[in-house]
Amino acid sequence: MIRTLEWTSQGVRFIDQTRLPMEEVFVTCGTYQEVATAIRDMIVRGAPAIGVAAAMGIALGVKHSSAPDIATLRTEFGQICRTMGETRPTAVNLFWAIRRMQQTFEVAAPQGVHQVKINLVEEAQKMLVEDIAANEAMGRHGATLMPASGGVLTHCNAGALATCGYGTALGVIRSAISSGKKLHVFADETRPFLQGSRLTAWELMKDGIQTTLIADNMAGAMMRQGKIKAVIVGADRIAANGDVANKIGTYSVAVLAKEHGIPFYVAAPWSTVDMNMPDGEGIPIEQRSAREVTHHAGKQVAPDGVLVENPAFDVTPNKYVAAIVTERGIAKSPFADSLRELAQAVPDLAGTRR
Repeated sequence: MIRTLEWTSQGVRFIDQTRLPMEEVFVTCGTYQEVATAIRDMIVRGAPAIGVAAAMGIALGVKHSSAPDIATLRTEFGQICRTMGETRPTAVNLFWAIRRMQQTFEVAAPQGVHQVKINLVEEAQKMLVEDIAANEAMGRHGATLMPASGGVLTHCNAGALATCGYGTALGVIRSAISSGKKLHVFADETRPFLQGSRLTAWELMKDGIQTTLIADNMAGAMMRQGKIKAVIVGADRIAANGDVANKIGTYSVAVLAKEHGIPFYVAAPWSTVDMNMPDGEGIPIEQRSAREVTHHAGKQVAPDGVLVENPAFDVTPNKYVAAIVTERGIAKSPFADSLRELAQAVPDLAGTRR
């Protein structure tokens, strides 16, 4: 299984996703500032991975603190959390992880600085293990939705590289294939950062899963030709009504799927569900550098001075979503009701590898 990130004695170790697929390079971040930069620069990306990376960055910052008392450490801790919170605004997993680390801090604070440091490191490592378990549980749930055979389209990368291992949308595909289903994956290239062509195709080929790479604007034609039987994507934030924020271009794919009568599924851990966000209208959308659009592989491909829009995400209204797969189970329309029920459910992690 691909190790997207891990805690080491030297710091947090990441596979550098900006260098894939041509180079498999690992970088170790020795400070929380370096972890924040790795998140911001997309060395690590994908909502679940961002959350755990932020937790590890926070733990790393506190571990290296020389604060003599809890009051001083709490001030430093607040700055560390703010730095992490400013990296990627759309992925709610980031803020879920920060809140969890804040709770861990407060529980341990009465026991002193040393215990806080120990507990934060342990909590971050626990989150990594839990993420893999959640992904495998999602895979088991979602596999039941996949067709017995045929093409499945995915957009962006919601695989092991977007998580701590196994993957969300790709985890569902992996589980379905392991259960005997004969699936062929169509991977959108996912402009402008090319997560589909660089990352999804790379990790599926490593797993020996039959994969066809297509340009983003080919998805409709593939659907019309009957080559795609289902669509499954990940998510960076899911509102309480089932609206889904995911990589830019997801909305277009969902509309096309609806037009062609193809089910559009979303797979994400419960930490991606924001029950405090009533609908997708309030989800903040990260705007990224124009250079990602005007340049390719370091070469300029657009005229100087052209205006550029580069939102990293879009929001797909719930009417286009057939089901949302989480480790707690599967939610279907009406999502306001089914997600509320899952909020009370116990995660089904039985059978998960350790």
